[in-house]
Amino acid sequence: MRVRTRDGEYSVLVGTGLLADLPRALTESVGARRYAVISDDNVASIHGHPIMERLRESGLDASLFTFPAGEASKTRKSWSILTDEMLEAGYGRDACVVAVGGGVTTDLAGFVAATYLRGIPVAQIPTSYLAMIDASVGGKTGVDVHAGKNLVGAFHPPRLVVADTEVLRTLPRDERAQGLVEAFKHGAILDAAYFERLEAGVHGLLEADAGAAADAVLRSVELKAGVVSEDEFEGGYRQILNFGHTLGHALEAASKYAMGHGSAVALGMLLEAELGERLGVTEPGTRERLAGPLLRIVGLPRSLDVGAAVPYLRSDKKVRAGRIRVVLLRRLGEVDPGEGWSHEVSESLLVEVLATAAKAP
Repeated sequence: MRVRTRDGEYSVLVGTGLLADLPRALTESVGARRYAVISDDNVASIHGHPIMERLRESGLDASLFTFPAGEASKTRKSWSILTDEMLEAGYGRDACVVAVGGGVTTDLAGFVAATYLRGIPVAQIPTSYLAMIDASVGGKTGVDVHAGKNLVGAFHPPRLVVADTEVLRTLPRDERAQGLVEAFKHGAILDAAYFERLEAGVHGLLEADAGAAADAVLRSVELKAGVVSEDEFEGGYRQILNFGHTLGHALEAASKYAMGHGSAVALGMLLEAELGERLGVTEPGTRERLAGPLLRIVGLPRSLDVGAAVPYLRSDKKVRAGRIRVVLLRRLGEVDPGEGWSHEVSESLLVEVLATAAKAP
């Protein structure tokens, strides 16, 4: 699949066994003199080292750079360490970053590439549902800061994305569930029929059936590519991809990232659907319709610090003139356009809806 950007296009390859041909794909799409493979220390042992060796065996100059696994590493400190290590190793502007891992790695390594010597190419090799379905496509890169999630970053489209769905079998089932939430989000905002197909086939997806996974990843990438090709820099329409993320990111940050991203976004989707129903924007029953599959795959968090989430709402990327804005559905599969694809919502109403977060639907 091809994704359009302001400066051209890049390929997203989805299928099984694709990593075996990675050196050729990199040479054709990037053609760098050196490759910096960046991966967390868990994924490095499973995929990072083999990929680096495959590149070297094909005559490519490659080195591996690692960082501690987990959301806690998606920081300016990790960015600084990785950048300094590449500088010490003498990487120049003719280099390429190869990000191998989940959403943390795609964001962090992408930000390294976006800022290293004012920007060098990045190739994304996602190894989780979250990264394949969402984080590796669209060009958003960044790190978390004290004020909230993904608040420091850059738009830096990859030169290539290679999503080999065979690698999903190396993930724990819970991690697959966390990543699948983003696929359900794509269905919720853009394609009700896709949402229903995901719901019907969720068992195979959770078991990492390679064919079912490839179909889901391909459809999600197709939907997201259509959005980001129309609004690459999130000036309006692209905001619809943030459905569930305003409240979800706030809850995730308030938990100090103990809550999984998928769980946070799933809860955010339910709460934002409830918010839309209260405002008369969202078709009644939508929250309940979302709750069925989402709660079946990720469940509800056992404890939430709702009060701690409120300050993070104020620093959300959609805040305009100090006013919080939220993406709301019109119905399953369709976003209400509102004013610029989001709606201004009072903080008091958001707090009221957040207060229901710990209650079963």
